[in-house]
Amino acid sequence: MSPVNTNQSLQCLSISSELCSARQVEQHLITELRRHKYPDDCLFAVRLALEEALSNAIKHGNHFDPEKTVTVRFSIEPEKVQLIVTDQGQGFDPAAVPDPTTDDHLEDPSGRGITLMRAYMDEVIYNSCGNEVRMVKRISSPQSRQAG
Repeated sequence: MSPVNTNQSLQCLSISSELCSARQVEQHLITELRRHKYPDDCLFAVRLALEEALSNAIKHGNHFDPEKTVTVRFSIEPEKVQLIVTDQGQGFDPAAVPDPTTDDHLEDPSGRGITLMRAYMDEVIYNSCGNEVRMVKRISSPQSRQAG
């Protein structure tokens, strides 16, 4: 996991296309969110969504290619956290991924990660190429952060 130069508002990390590297990014971000006193429900949502986005980038985007990297940019503000995960793959059309909750696709081995990301984050937006996803999780009120 190596820092990448970026503007002041976004922190940036670059990792190899290995799942163990993804775990390091997840831990780093959760530590930062705890430091900012984010509530436990937000920590859970962000960890789950980030894990899915990183897994998709490493497996489906970069195909575990050790020559390719995944970049994670994030910002932590008092009322929201923003995550941007970019891989070096060809991209995909997220609208073409079948809904895994329909009867026809209940037994499909993939497609649930995007559904989980959308369920737990307030915004999930892919770039036009499909190799970058931007996710936002908002905190409902400052008081909820103090409870966590």
